[in-house]
Amino acid sequence: MKFVDEVSIRVKAGDGGNGCMSFRREKFIENGGPNGGDGGDGGSIYMMADENLNTLVDYRYTRHFDAERGSNGGSTDCTGKKGEDLVLRVPVGTTIIDSATQEVIGDLTKAGQKLMVVQGGWHGLGNTRFKSSTNRAPRQTTPGKPGEQRDLKLEMKVLADVGLLGLPNAGKSTFIRSVSAAKPKVADYPFTTLVPNLGVVSVDRWKSFVIADIPGLIEGASDGAGLGIRFLKHLSRTRLLLHLVDMAPLDDTSAPDAAEVIVSELTKFSPSLAERDRWLVLNKCDQILEEEHEERVKEIVDRLEWTGPVYVISAIAKEGTERLTRDIMRYLEDRADRLAADPVFKAELAELDQRIEDEARAQLQALDDQRALRRSGVKSVHDIGDDDWDEEDVDDEDGPEIIYVRD
Repeated sequence: MKFVDEVSIRVKAGDGGNGCMSFRREKFIENGGPNGGDGGDGGSIYMMADENLNTLVDYRYTRHFDAERGSNGGSTDCTGKKGEDLVLRVPVGTTIIDSATQEVIGDLTKAGQKLMVVQGGWHGLGNTRFKSSTNRAPRQTTPGKPGEQRDLKLEMKVLADVGLLGLPNAGKSTFIRSVSAAKPKVADYPFTTLVPNLGVVSVDRWKSFVIADIPGLIEGASDGAGLGIRFLKHLSRTRLLLHLVDMAPLDDTSAPDAAEVIVSELTKFSPSLAERDRWLVLNKCDQILEEEHEERVKEIVDRLEWTGPVYVISAIAKEGTERLTRDIMRYLEDRADRLAADPVFKAELAELDQRIEDEARAQLQALDDQRALRRSGVKSVHDIGDDDWDEEDVDDEDGPEIIYVRD
């Protein structure tokens, strides 16, 4: 199945039905009064979060959605039928954005949550509504109002408690396989992971958390290089980040240099996301001699000037992973307790979450704009003169849409 996490669609609510002009006509009643009924309201369009969906692929090829129009009014004061509402189902974690204004209309974070995105037009009035003591036979009606229309951008972010960061082949997919039942593809070449993978980690019988693995980052990712930059947004709703570093890279690269690349690209993408609680996880300790562990750890920690928690593990051998998952579970429980007891802490986290969302959206929009310019033959927005803004040269305003296919 294709993994699609961004789509653009157009939604149009139903128009209201027109009012009817009609007069009572019966035997022995020569001058019957008006009896034209009102039209029906147009149908509205709603978005609903569905826990059974995990991709927006249903909206990849069908992008225009129209709700039903309200029926016209009838004689004998019959009101027209209301247009049927249209409910579009999207995955939990979908953000709905107005493409024209970039306004966030809503965020569907709970299963069953429902949001109206366009409202149906109001019904027109029949001539019965206009009768009065001075106007016994009104011939006035009103048409139904047109329904709202909007161009929307749907952004899906996976909902996970913990997110994994690291270069390609740092062992992120191996780690998620070792601690959960998820089975992402694992291979000895870079960019094995092309789409985010989720795994549920069970610590005790009634305790578990969700962990997310995204495609690896590379140097220059904040400028659009590689795959991982478009998926960093999926980490914006996590509670904790795990920075995985390969302690024993097979090539001639340096582990401290690799760790620095991730920190640098994360900060460039979103300084606020870099403020999220982050733990350093040094993987593949089984690939080096045990007496070299301490020296290698010190080298990485000193280079990063790291003061947070540090874990040394081997994901493939499941060495140190149980202690790490139990500490994560304890951290998440303590965090939840503090959120419930400390309103100030809750407000601070809400403010941080909002900054992360805003920065991630702005960064991805800037990358899309830059790619659109490159397709039109312009290297940078600074290269455009006043005479270069031609409507015929404007590229797709929604930017490029990248679809990754799961093997």
